[in-house]
Amino acid sequence: MAVPAPPAPVRAHRGTILLEDAIVVSVAQHAGEQCVMRVHCPPIAARAEPGCFVHLRCAPHLPMRRPMSVMRVSARDGWLDMLFKVHGQGTAALAARQEGERLSVLGPIGRPFKRAGYRTRPLLIGGGVGIPPMIFLAEHLRACGEKLTPLVLMGSEVPFPFRARPSRIMVEGLPANVIAAMPLLDDWGIASRLSSLAGHAGCFHGYVTDLARHYLDSAGAARDEIEIFACGPTPMLRAVAALARDYSVPAEISLEEYMACAVGGCAGCTVRVQTPAGPAMKRVCVDGPVFDSAQVVFPD
Repeated sequence: MAVPAPPAPVRAHRGTILLEDAIVVSVAQHAGEQCVMRVHCPPIAARAEPGCFVHLRCAPHLPMRRPMSVMRVSARDGWLDMLFKVHGQGTAALAARQEGERLSVLGPIGRPFKRAGYRTRPLLIGGGVGIPPMIFLAEHLRACGEKLTPLVLMGSEVPFPFRARPSRIMVEGLPANVIAAMPLLDDWGIASRLSSLAGHAGCFHGYVTDLARHYLDSAGAARDEIEIFACGPTPMLRAVAALARDYSVPAEISLEEYMACAVGGCAGCTVRVQTPAGPAMKRVCVDGPVFDSAQVVFPD
């Protein structure tokens, strides 16, 4: 008599992802063909955490969804914000959406950044469209009740999707002429600094990871109080992982990857990681997108 196979293990992400017809609240256009879209989707907004993402049906004639990082949420009012850059047919269709239209949203998806137990000086690094999760995480850090002094560093080679202004918050260990900040974070009492190779006034001229190296160099023994959280393109995340190794600082990174299903079924977004059992392929959508930087094997 055949022995029944043991039941399949329950996947942590099953039962946590919702499908909702959200309502477009607004689409704000910014320089560099960037947009901030706000949608009203209370059940998803109530569950979203920093580092998670949503999967959008951009238009009825486009069957493939697009993954979008969550930038801000209001669980109370039921909305979430996403920042994206028009890059192709799907994002162009999103940018053309009008207030009041319905938008199919699948989410929240993915393993988020850690929720508590932070070191006292979190260092958040966002590059390009990797900036939104850093804003979400900064807002969470502000509200979590721990005594923290976060610093948010953002890099972009297109104009930032906000009007930068000189920061009112001093940050030791950074070049004195690097004073450009994101007004929203400044108003929250969270220090931020900007970097770019495009010559924007008040910005650090160079890569955002070079600016982070300035900060880590100056920290000395206080590096024991620092941990890194980052999201951005793969070359930036590879540089962040190198920073974490060089300075013996822990780092969580949110990977960007093309996705088809985004719910773990197609395995089209796998990344190679080191595990206690040896190398393994993990799905960015549901095993991530947040990973320990020391575990990720970056392609050559």
